[in-house]
Amino acid sequence: MTATESPDDVSPNAPPTIQALEVTVTAPLVSVRNPLYAGVQVALPCPPPSTVAGMLAAAAGGWGAVSLETRFAMAFHARGVGVDLETYHPLDASGKKADPTPRERGFLTGATLTVWLTDEIGSWERRLRRPVWPLRLGRSQDLVRVTTRRVSLRPGPGRQGSALLPEGIAPVLAGTLPAGTLLRLPTAISPDRQRTRWDGYHFDASGRSDLLIGAEWSDEQGRAVVPLPPVHPARLPAVV
Repeated sequence: MTATESPDDVSPNAPPTIQALEVTVTAPLVSVRNPLYAGVQVALPCPPPSTVAGMLAAAAGGWGAVSLETRFAMAFHARGVGVDLETYHPLDASGKKADPTPRERGFLTGATLTVWLTDEIGSWERRLRRPVWPLRLGRSQDLVRVTTRRVSLRPGPGRQGSALLPEGIAPVLAGTLPAGTLLRLPTAISPDRQRTRWDGYHFDASGRSDLLIGAEWSDEQGRAVVPLPPVHPARLPAVV
């Protein structure tokens, strides 16, 4: 991420800040299927980076309109969980569609996703105000509400809370690990779904962890803002 200059009215001894676009996405219901489980409808406790990236690409009008260097930081929290029935359309052994069947599928309620973008702020602000395609999170029926505001980020550690953290990042307190679960999530998926980049991420679904994370940035509330790996599918290696 690129740092910008400090405001003129800030003390010369104050640490430099950067300007970021904070995107808040809310939805009454969200369900994101775990792609590691074929044939069942296991749901994830948070959207993977690839899903958030797909939503941003929808706002821009497709991946062709998105910079290859696009990165973001994110946090996610849901107030509750539940299970309902959804029509499942399986494929048989030959790859053809078999008869649809009802399957249980988990969902999250009262979901709030926060995304921080530090590059092309004005452009993303315009895109998210007037998205080219409808913005969804997970299932096609999970419509979302999006608001944006410009914020300042300070360099240095921040509280873990509900941040999604790349595997390997450590709390400031030596010898500890981030709270929550280590998940294997897709970071980027090619448009034909033949290639996927997988990475490890720490996520605490409770959002209550006060651990100080050795983050690159923190927001005005002291929350850790950790840039995730690049998400553009054009950066995926070609199939040999």
